[in-house]
Amino acid sequence: MKIVITGGAGNISKPLAEILLSEKQEVTAVSRNEKNIGGLIALGAKPALGSVEDIAFLKETFTGADVLYTMVPPNMGVTEWKKWITQIGKNYAQAIRESGVKYVVNLSSVGAHLPEGCGPVSGIHFEENELNSLPDVNLLHLRPGNFYTNLLSQIGMIKNMGIMGANFGGGQLKMVLAYPADIADVAARALLERDFSGHDIRYIASDERNTDEIASVIGKEIGKPGLAWIVFSDEDYLKGLLQAGLPEEIAANFVEMGQSIRSGQMNEEYWKNRPSRLEKTKLEDFARIFSAVYHSEPETAVH
Repeated sequence: MKIVITGGAGNISKPLAEILLSEKQEVTAVSRNEKNIGGLIALGAKPALGSVEDIAFLKETFTGADVLYTMVPPNMGVTEWKKWITQIGKNYAQAIRESGVKYVVNLSSVGAHLPEGCGPVSGIHFEENELNSLPDVNLLHLRPGNFYTNLLSQIGMIKNMGIMGANFGGGQLKMVLAYPADIADVAARALLERDFSGHDIRYIASDERNTDEIASVIGKEIGKPGLAWIVFSDEDYLKGLLQAGLPEEIAANFVEMGQSIRSGQMNEEYWKNRPSRLEKTKLEDFARIFSAVYHSEPETAVH
């Protein structure tokens, strides 16, 4: 079976491609840079080097595929993030329409039911809509929870301030968490089995824990028992993101997404459509990964 994977070097796309190659599938990995997918090429993947902003490239790459995996790659340099995400959805939809592919697995997110107020995920809402404009394509939107790996951005705060935090949190706020390799497993099954028709949605989670538990489990694993999760004001959270070097557009979108998590809106559809089982990687499993990264970076003084 011929399978095209966009975002070939990504945290989900790479393990996904590895699974498919181990199943002896014919995999094409899309990337801007051949070096980034060198490991996949060594395993037998065919490289497709180009940009998801190039519709002609996408059409050529998609033509002849039995099934596609689509995702919107990160872009920290955009001036209007949601519009850029929506445009990538338009590019995919046009290329799929013109290439004739009939099965697509698309990486979406919890919160993608919201057309506004959810930061970059509201862009994913419109990316979903663009793909849904393809009436004759069997389409599965995967909506995973917040990636565990996003917690790695907290390392600097732990080292410098001795806390974790964001503009959301607390013992009453249960987070929906997903590990990229678990998402890759779900995506691989869908691509191999093509067990979906029409336009469908599948929610994915590895664990469901509140932010106090997240800080406690990670704190114990890194040798900082009692580590606390602090809820910042929107203003302070924005200031911290900007001080960390994020562009204003990106930082503002993350603040907006945090507001949606805090209000419960981002995860409301997840709880209505909660999967019958959670995936294998629990918070305690990820805490060991977090600890390895944490201890690989130099310690700084706590202020």
